[in-house]
Amino acid sequence: MAIRVTVWGENVHERENKVVAGIYPNGMHSTIADALNRDPGVAASTVTLQDPEHGMTAEKLAQTDVLIWWGHAAHGDVADTVVERVCDAVWSGMGAIFLHSAHFAKPFKRLMGSPCNLTWREAGERERIWLTSRSHPIAAGLPDHFELENEEMYGEPFGVPDPMETVFVSWFQGGEVFRSGLTYKRGAGSVFYFRPGHETYPTYHNAHVQRVILNAVKWAHNPAPRLVDASAAPNVPVDKALEPIEERGPRLHHDGEEGFR
Repeated sequence: MAIRVTVWGENVHERENKVVAGIYPNGMHSTIADALNRDPGVAASTVTLQDPEHGMTAEKLAQTDVLIWWGHAAHGDVADTVVERVCDAVWSGMGAIFLHSAHFAKPFKRLMGSPCNLTWREAGERERIWLTSRSHPIAAGLPDHFELENEEMYGEPFGVPDPMETVFVSWFQGGEVFRSGLTYKRGAGSVFYFRPGHETYPTYHNAHVQRVILNAVKWAHNPAPRLVDASAAPNVPVDKALEPIEERGPRLHHDGEEGFR
């Protein structure tokens, strides 16, 4: 069965900026989805910020194995209820890939629990992306390094938690370096952050970038059934303990209570 991918696009720059519209006439989200759909093992669809509930309805998330998120100009417009819904899906087992300026996206910051800040410069400089883990599935089929002739610079320090693995690091013409491919586990879900993708450059038309995203989709896919309630914190009564115990002191909560949150 094909991996069901939903590509979430902010779809603001494509509608408001002629340069971006010229590079991505159908939106960055469509370019990413079209590349993924060339693989017979993937079925990618798109939603945007402008859709009802930003396209992230409970039904859509239940039908999504891996979510790809690109945002930049309108992070604050994403409803907090949608953010919680997306994070619940990740904690329950949905894979998630955050691209470029989605380091400041509400769902990413919620999952990371950190500022996710960095340094940056928009000068169209060369980016050289190096593999740091040749054997990682996300690096499959890629050379030891590849270059993007024009990109926005992101520089360290990057205010994220230490990752499980760093798959890529980037070097820029101005001298900065950046951890540009990071993996995380959040609940039952796998999360990948990938740095390239400034909207005024044709980054998502690059074959190596497309290969990274495809590899990341296959890595992040969790074939196990989604957890019913990843946030459940049940009260286990004394008489349901696995070994016999005696109640030995006063307690605040009674059997069946949900507890405080």
